[in-house]
Parts: sequence; structure tokens; C-alpha cells
Amino acid sequence: MTKRHRISSRSPRSRPSAGQQRTAGRKNLPWLWIGLGAVIIATVAALFLLRPQSTLPADIPVAQAYEKFQQGALFIDVRDRSEWNQLHIPRSTPIPLNELQSHIGELPRDHDIVVVCQSGRRSKEGVTMLQQAGFSQVSCVTGGLQAWRAAGYPTESTAP
Repeated sequence: MTKRHRISSRSPRSRPSAGQQRTAGRKNLPWLWIGLGAVIIATVAALFLLRPQSTLPADIPVAQAYEKFQQGALFIDVRDRSEWNQLHIPRSTPIPLNELQSHIGELPRDHDIVVVCQSGRRSKEGVTMLQQAGFSQVSCVTGGLQAWRAAGYPTESTAP
């Protein structure tokens, strides 16, 4: 019986040349970049999902709202015009909640905005609407105009 020997270009003791090693490494390089990219995307997604949601209404106490009033913040009153005429915060701008979306382009994005209503419910909706439109310096008064009046802060009326 004759043994057949397989003839190969490499003997069992030979090692790949440096050039062959570099070529083998380059073949795996795209997978390395894909894996690295997946890790980066997963990290960014996790940070984005775990960050505090800016679309939640930013309620501020009435005292802080008054400080913002004194500093010249824009106050938007989202109540109906008749409610605003009866009683409102001086220098507040009346924009009923159902009209706010159509006036967003008229509002300054680089200015503090405080949204107010009678009790604080509608103003939270207004804040959410503004935040979804990209406004970051927006808040609403906890307790609304009722809390404002109870604290003794200035109000005015334009009703006849």
C-alpha cells in the first residue's frame, strides 16, 4: 500500500507571511467598523431615550413666575378672549389655546415664555404644544391666574 501524500503549497510548519496577515486583517476590518457603529448607535439611542423628556410641561411656582414677569418674560394667556378681558396679568398676550398653533411662528424662540390660564390645566397643553414646536424656554404657572391673584401679584381688566 502506498500512501498518497497531499502536496500543498505550505508545509505544516510554515507561517503566513506578514503580507498575508495584513490581508486577512483587512478582510475583517468592515465587520469591525460595523460593530463599532452599532455600539455607537445603541449608546446614542440609550442616552436619547433615558434623558429627561423636554415635552413635559415645566410648571413653575407662582413666585418664580412673578420673578420672570419682573425680568420681562413674555406671558401668553391661553384663555378665551372674554376671560382675558375680565382679568389678566399686565402685559400678557392673549392667544386662546385653540389659536396657539397658528401663532407659533410669531413667537420669539430666544425669550422666556410663561403660559398662563385660569387654573393651570390649559397652560400645560400650551407648554407642550410650544415644546413640540422647538421652544425650550417655556413654562407655565402652577395654579394659573388663581394662584397669581391669591399671591397678590398685579392684575388688570379691560372689560367695560
